Amino acid sequence: MGDMSNSSDFYAKNQRSENNHAGGFGCSVAELRSLMEQRASEAVARVQEEYGGVEGLCSRLNTSPTEGLTSSQADLDKRREVYGENTIPPKKPKTFLELVWEALQDVTLIILEVAAVVSLGLSFYRPPGDTSVDSCGAAAGGEEGEGEAGWIEGAAILLSVVCVVLVTAFNDWSKEKQFRGLQNRIQQEQKFQVVRDGQVVQLPVADLVVGDIAQIKYGDLLPTDGILIQGNDLKIDESSLTGESDHVKKDTEHDPMLLSGTHVMEGSGRMVVTAVGVNSQTGIIFTLLGAGTEEEELKEKKGEERRVPGCHPRKLKKQDGAAAMEMQPLKSAEGGETDEKEKRKVNVSKKDKSVLQGKLTKLAVQIGKAGLLMSSITVIMLVLTFVIDTFVVQGLPWLTECTPIYIQYFVKFFIVGVTVLVVAVPEGLPLAVTISLAYSVKKMMKDNNLVRHLDACETMGNATAICSDKTGTLTTNRMTAVQCYIADVHHKVVPDPGALPPKSLDVLMHAISINSAYTSKILPSDIEGGLPKQVGNKTECGLLGLVLDLKRDYQPIRKQMPEELLYKVYTFNSARKSMSTVVKLPDGSYRMYSKGASEIMLKKCNRILNEVGEPRVFRPRDRDEMVKKVIEPMACEGLRTICVAYRDFPATPEPMWDDENFILNDLIAVSVVGIEDPVRPEVPDAIMKCQHAGITVRMVTGDNINTARAIAIKCGIIHPGEDFLCIDGKEFNRRIRNEKGEVEQERMDKVWPKLRVLARSSPTDKHTLVKGIIDSTMVAQRQVVAVTGDGTNDGPALKKADVGFAMGIAGTDVAKEASDIILTDDNFSSIVKAVMWGRNVYDSISKFLQFQLTVNVVAVIVAFTGACVTQDSPLKAVQMLWVNLIMDTFASLALATEPPTESLLKRRPYGRNKPLISSTMTKNILGHAVYQLIIIFTLLFAGEKIFDIDSGRGAPLHSPPSEHYTIIFNAFVMMQIFNEINARKIHGERNVFEGIFRNPIFCTIVFGTVALQIVIVQLGGKPFSCVALDIEKWMWCVFLGMGELLWGQVISTIPNSGLRFLRRAGQLSQKDELPEDDVNDDNEEIDHAERELRRGQILWFRGLNRIQTQIRVVNAFRSSLYEGLEKPDSRTSIHNYMTHPEFRIDDATPHMPLIDTADLGSGRDHHKYGNQPPSPNKNNNAIDGVVNLAVSESQSASSSSPASPLHSLETSL
Repeated sequence: MGDMSNSSDFYAKNQRSENNHAGGFGCSVAELRSLMEQRASEAVARVQEEYGGVEGLCSRLNTSPTEGLTSSQADLDKRREVYGENTIPPKKPKTFLELVWEALQDVTLIILEVAAVVSLGLSFYRPPGDTSVDSCGAAAGGEEGEGEAGWIEGAAILLSVVCVVLVTAFNDWSKEKQFRGLQNRIQQEQKFQVVRDGQVVQLPVADLVVGDIAQIKYGDLLPTDGILIQGNDLKIDESSLTGESDHVKKDTEHDPMLLSGTHVMEGSGRMVVTAVGVNSQTGIIFTLLGAGTEEEELKEKKGEERRVPGCHPRKLKKQDGAAAMEMQPLKSAEGGETDEKEKRKVNVSKKDKSVLQGKLTKLAVQIGKAGLLMSSITVIMLVLTFVIDTFVVQGLPWLTECTPIYIQYFVKFFIVGVTVLVVAVPEGLPLAVTISLAYSVKKMMKDNNLVRHLDACETMGNATAICSDKTGTLTTNRMTAVQCYIADVHHKVVPDPGALPPKSLDVLMHAISINSAYTSKILPSDIEGGLPKQVGNKTECGLLGLVLDLKRDYQPIRKQMPEELLYKVYTFNSARKSMSTVVKLPDGSYRMYSKGASEIMLKKCNRILNEVGEPRVFRPRDRDEMVKKVIEPMACEGLRTICVAYRDFPATPEPMWDDENFILNDLIAVSVVGIEDPVRPEVPDAIMKCQHAGITVRMVTGDNINTARAIAIKCGIIHPGEDFLCIDGKEFNRRIRNEKGEVEQERMDKVWPKLRVLARSSPTDKHTLVKGIIDSTMVAQRQVVAVTGDGTNDGPALKKADVGFAMGIAGTDVAKEASDIILTDDNFSSIVKAVMWGRNVYDSISKFLQFQLTVNVVAVIVAFTGACVTQDSPLKAVQMLWVNLIMDTFASLALATEPPTESLLKRRPYGRNKPLISSTMTKNILGHAVYQLIIIFTLLFAGEKIFDIDSGRGAPLHSPPSEHYTIIFNAFVMMQIFNEINARKIHGERNVFEGIFRNPIFCTIVFGTVALQIVIVQLGGKPFSCVALDIEKWMWCVFLGMGELLWGQVISTIPNSGLRFLRRAGQLSQKDELPEDDVNDDNEEIDHAERELRRGQILWFRGLNRIQTQIRVVNAFRSSLYEGLEKPDSRTSIHNYMTHPEFRIDDATPHMPLIDTADLGSGRDHHKYGNQPPSPNKNNNAIDGVVNLAVSESQSASSSSPASPLHSLETSL
């Protein structure tokens, strides 16, 4: 195995270089490896004993904990030589020959290969001796020398197999190459912050070396092993290595060991890199995996059938593999593929195939069965006709010497049968899907969609809902402070620093500069006159921008208070919604600076700085007034409001820093800053397109509800006057959870259809919403949900969604790992392009199907009928294979590479249950088949008279090709070429040429096919059973072909009704293909007549229900009138009736008495005045939707109409 040998060489190289004690460094690879295998307190003790702490280790590695390495290339090269590079040698790609061998395993191709070999073998068979041909029957005649061309059929079949195999293998090869390109692209995108020469720089992960000082922060996926030098509130998810899901707290005193492939879930810090590449923990696992791969592959080959998918070794391999892949920066070339395969194997139970693949597989099987049946009948008919004609009609005896000639006849019949099967089996289907997906993925890369899982591209076409983040996706993610409230004044623009009290200004400067990640900074623009570059957290950059706008600088403050001197940091997380930093002041006391969401922070403030910068009391009513007068107006303008506050603590006693409830309270508010994040200019248009396309866009954000609503209106997610919901996370949870705090699907179903904005939401809320929408059964079609995410905590929602989009720029590595598609420009309009491409894949396959099935139907019927009527197929085997090549390989290329158009966004999504072949397509297939059959049969039975040529029917076994049959073949191919243009449109559009020149591949293939056809007819001769035609006959063939275009217009005018019999082809049958949750899907294709019929039934049942209830009511009254009102059972008689087995209402909602007993009492009074009793079903409309009524026949037979005597009796009562 390539990767094993590579990595072992790599390892050996590293081992060799250890002997000279690591080339001038104070520790060898082996020492560092064994050090990294220690955990927790053992590790701390060992670092202390052997190296004198982390500083000692740094000096042994010739690096500085604060300045990092120097940028000297010689030093970096030496480190790579001694300690290895931070890459893992990728697995060798499959060779082209291996891919060819894989393509040959296809069942339909195996059938073709067998047929070809049989045909070849029999063509070389010559009858022994010089048997008199005449005695063997009239049809056995023919010219000598024709037999020599017999081998051509077999050879041509083999040639077509070779063509299909090469095209498939080439596709796989280019796909794998593309995939590696994709991985390299992802690889280059993952950068990591390290300190070199005292400057923080971002380097590609592969450039990291042992001794580098790396800065780690929330959301990072660690690319190397390292030891923590300094950390703030650092928590790591080590589940990819250990399987333990709990987050591990890391600090320098207790557990400083950081391992590659693990995720930073909270906090920040700095580490010294101690192991890279194959020597890191993930690299070691990966090397072991490589060693196991060879045995795995052997086992796989032997025991593939016996293995249970998703068993433990598999899962373990997947997990380690994933960890290892994350190492190669983020994913190596091998990474993606293993990931794909492993994912599929582990998730076998979840969903074997994508929706489209499921439908196509089923359709291919159906067509294959039909083809097999037709080919068998063709062979049987040919054999029977021949036997009856020769031995019964001509009455010839079976002569031994004639046996070979009879066998040749039977072989010819078998070849015709096999050819029919070959034409019927749509081996182009998988090819079309492959081409279409590969083409789409390549083009989507240009549209800023990096597709990680192929089927996500197609699923996106079916999306019905998109849950999008606000910041960075709908907005530009370039934060600018535009308003602020400071010293009791609300400034609508950034104030002049002279207008502010110096004390307040000083506290604000320190609070912003110190209480933010030191990795966030503002750099001068690369372009002259451009906007300054924002690096790091964009909200913090907005606040740092405010510092610069107030003519101050944050760098001197940071230099004065370097990160090492920060006493305690409470990093931002979704639970706190704030960040706080504690510093020790010169007099020994402590000051904590805090910033966070304004309404949350103000609740924790009990004082505020006044107009002279002194704290004054801040009461709850002051807070409410501030919310009303400052925060809400800011939020309504779409600004994000951030509150900056601080608190002082005495030197003694030192506070309990872990008691957050005490620490993060009693704050002094300094300022509320309004930060603007403008909506991306292209977003409103993109959202409008989504809404026209039947996709609901929902905004899920952590921002204030007013800000979120303002942005949603600007984006066009909500329009004033519409019926929609904008709620925050608290209200959302109140509505969907029951008393026990559990989410109820029934409650969720009342919320999500109208929900458009979910503000102040936690990642859990996002996951709950996505799960609730996907699991909902209240709509006929299961919702297909796409989700965008950038944070580490978005992982679960991204995984749960049908398609997860991660942000390429702002997204954390963890989010990218969980996603299906990475948006390289973080832009919402790229999602719309993904929808377009997804729908295009589906339409491309449908176009190809429409074309192919027309050819299939015609070719099979022509071969079959010809065989029955003329004892020979009008289309010869080699000609059929040429047609097969046109319609399979070429057409799949031409039709599967159609570029998407805006019109794709003007229709609603197809459901998961919609048949692949719509009624319009069925109409086109049948219509064009009828036209082609009429032309071909006219030419077959009257062609010789029309063109005044010799008839080609009933020719003997090896007779020369005839002009008659050449015209039939040529006209047939011309009709296919023009029908290929018709097949470009599948929704009944009239202009089939629209956009044809935007697809150069299509034009090339059509013109190429015409050129080849001319060559075959004029020069093909015996191998293709053709005779050269003159220009007049050519013009006729082209004219008949062009008739297809006119006929297509005629078909477009025929309405779709009455064509329901072929509609279910390719639809997933509910029991075998679909996961249970998808069964109650698409309602779109329900016929209107059917709907009317259902409505009629419902109305009829409702009428019956009313009448029967009225009768019962009358009887109840009658009995109460005659037997006395005080009988208790008469009061409930109607309820007794309702529980009667003859009348049930099967409904999921809780049963309520349909008529309240109180109503009956008042009913008696009403009846004195001749009023009708209240209807038992107050909300009759409810029956329309969900209530199934079951009425027994005996009941309905005896029911009476409203005009009956009973009705009048009841009214008079």
